[in-house]
Amino acid sequence: MAKTFENWLVVSDVDGTLNNKFRKLPKKNYDAIKEFTENGGHFTLASGRPVSSLKRNYDRITPNAPAVVLNGAGIYDYSAGKMLWRSTIGQAAQEFVRTVMKEYSEVFKSLDVGIFFDDYVYIVRSGLLGKGQMFFDKTHHEIADIDDVPQDGWMKVIFWGMPATINSLRRLIDHSGEIKNEANFMASSLWSMEMLAKNTHKGVGVMQLADMLKIEKSHVAAIGDYYNDWDMLKTVGLPACAGQAPGPIHKICKYEACHCNYGCVADLIGYITSGRAEADIK
Repeated sequence: MAKTFENWLVVSDVDGTLNNKFRKLPKKNYDAIKEFTENGGHFTLASGRPVSSLKRNYDRITPNAPAVVLNGAGIYDYSAGKMLWRSTIGQAAQEFVRTVMKEYSEVFKSLDVGIFFDDYVYIVRSGLLGKGQMFFDKTHHEIADIDDVPQDGWMKVIFWGMPATINSLRRLIDHSGEIKNEANFMASSLWSMEMLAKNTHKGVGVMQLADMLKIEKSHVAAIGDYYNDWDMLKTVGLPACAGQAPGPIHKICKYEACHCNYGCVADLIGYITSGRAEADIK
């Protein structure tokens, strides 16, 4: 690269974007990120994971900016070891969680429920899906009664269930008008629905970080692969997607990279460092 890229911030989702479908990091991505950051570009990750769970992926590459954690509910500086910014869930949304737990308590119509703090999860309704995510993400957690969970510091809540139950939950949310004024909901898979504070999502976290770094919106790029990246991609100046992303995600992106198995983050970085992104902005 013949020039430096201090005026760019590139943010990547983790699974299905930075990592391939086998949760492995393509060497092509590692090499591109390293060269980009060595030449002044700002690179980091945006994920739904809490601090320590994301750290394992953060440490495998050469990021040089704080990370967006918990789907935009926080910005964490790993070099300083502290949260720089957070958005927490209010009392009305907390009460909605209790309502959901009562509504979906039957054996064949149940939801696992996890309440996420900065770096800890309280599983207040435990089942195979919630336990599975805690295991695969290696998240610090405990099983607890919701009445024993601290009221301050809720960063996000995940509801896990069978697809039909998640669809039923979506209808409940749609018909509970008031809760939409108190919280933001997003599907993170066919098996899960996430709740964050009102007006909170990855895009909000990314742009908060861009403001801290004094990066203009036109030079904030983000890449993702699923609907939980939707708000982030709609917010940044240069939205990009992995090749395997659903069709609606492709439609809102300005750059379409290759499949995550072949190094889609490297594709996006190459688009920027080649000068094509600058030309397209102009």
